[in-house]
Amino acid sequence: MSQEVRALPTSDRDRLRTDFIRRAGWGDAGERLLAGDASFRRYFRLSRPRASAVVMDAPPPREDVRPFVRIGRHLIDLGLSAPLIHAVDESNGFLLLEDLGDDTFARVLAAGGDATELYLRATDVLVALHRAGPRALQAELAPYTGEALIDAAMLLPEWYLPAARRRPTTQEETATYRHAWRTCLANLPATPDTLLLRDYHQDNLMWLPARAGVKACGLLDFQDALRGHPAYDLASLIEDARRDVPPAVRAACLDRYLGETALDARDFGLAFALTAAQRHARIIGLFVRLANRDGKRAYLAHLPRVWRMFEQALGHEALQPLRLWIDRLLPPELRQIGAS
Repeated sequence: MSQEVRALPTSDRDRLRTDFIRRAGWGDAGERLLAGDASFRRYFRLSRPRASAVVMDAPPPREDVRPFVRIGRHLIDLGLSAPLIHAVDESNGFLLLEDLGDDTFARVLAAGGDATELYLRATDVLVALHRAGPRALQAELAPYTGEALIDAAMLLPEWYLPAARRRPTTQEETATYRHAWRTCLANLPATPDTLLLRDYHQDNLMWLPARAGVKACGLLDFQDALRGHPAYDLASLIEDARRDVPPAVRAACLDRYLGETALDARDFGLAFALTAAQRHARIIGLFVRLANRDGKRAYLAHLPRVWRMFEQALGHEALQPLRLWIDRLLPPELRQIGAS
């Protein structure tokens, strides 16, 4: 999953986890803490001489394991590689999961792995979800369209804008930002919804080369899945906030997706620009919130990359209303948070 970090002191939460592990039949296993993520979740690896498993510790009420269980089992039913779920304690927020190893795409790429091979395999997963059509969707999945997209993008005026200008965002500024997004999203081409994993990027994908086809791409962190335009997850993959994706790899993934789905290239390009811009706006605000509210300042180092991709997306004619708002309230000199 990730690198080992220091063990936590004994607490009531630790005792609950120990009891869960015992009841799941792993009381004799060794345990070590794996690094957490941007949420309140933590992960622990359990090890025996010839077996291992992972415990997700997702403390209520901040976290809820039920969506992970529901979506994970659904992905497996669709023929994809989500972790098998061996034991569940919904009330206390614990899961015992299949251990998919340590080979995240991020780690494999850092070790010199073939970026084209990995990214095309991840693109094939998105093709498989598209081809599954209505079968990929669940009744519980909320739509990530319209106002839901705008609400998520509000993190930019709520967190980045006041940090950059050192004064609160006014109601008028917030209202005109929302109006700009409504105008832009009115151009989003009508395409049947697909299952959106939403945080579909190198840190949440596992390389499992012993498995065939799309199963070679393991899936993590999908509990926030929704339904929406298929361009969203591809934008998440190849416009990664944490890594520069080579232009040739980016182009290969777009060609693969369009070739395998037969979607109209012009409409998809428009949708890609809109969904990429929405994601970048959200992440710009999110990374500042993580730094200023939660003390996780390492995320600020990625902001220059996200701004570059956001500016590129804003160059599309369909995003002119938002581009005008950004240029007026956040000129280039105010896009420097996180720049070295």
